[in-house]
Amino acid sequence: MVMKNYNIFLIGFMGAGKSSVSGCLSREYGMDAVEMDEVIAKREGMGIPEIFEKRGEEYFRRLETELLIEIQSRNNAVVSCGGGAAMREQNVAEMKKNGKVVLLTACPETILNRVKDSDERPLLNGHKDVKYISGLMEARRERYEAAADIVVDTEGKSVSQICGELLEKLQEMDDRKEL
Repeated sequence: MVMKNYNIFLIGFMGAGKSSVSGCLSREYGMDAVEMDEVIAKREGMGIPEIFEKRGEEYFRRLETELLIEIQSRNNAVVSCGGGAAMREQNVAEMKKNGKVVLLTACPETILNRVKDSDERPLLNGHKDVKYISGLMEARRERYEAAADIVVDTEGKSVSQICGELLEKLQEMDDRKEL
């Protein structure tokens, strides 16, 4: 059982494995899992694509920020952030107040393979190809890396391997901080 006196925020491109990893950490280590997109969709009574269509991306991004502020009152939660959450500096600042930010990475081909059958990715509708995904990933890379406390590459690893590596890196970070 791993108890953290902070939250773990999973960031990264859509399809990088944030939901799978948060589910694993929740099941295996008893952490509360918060799936930001699910919480927002439930509260709004509509899916993410519909929120984008009816209210716009800026409205959705504001909801993300409000939810991150709300999460500050918790500990030992693993939060799966939407792919664009770390693009806002305010969101990153909120994550860092009571958490560690973990960037999950994968190559564009792997991302495409993981998301190709989903219609829940508004930014990819009509653009499900490696070139588009690669360009969008590159546009976000600098912000993702700047936000991250640690980076875990998900290529060729099982979800449990990714969780183990993530927790090992967080423990090393916690141990260094105590010195």
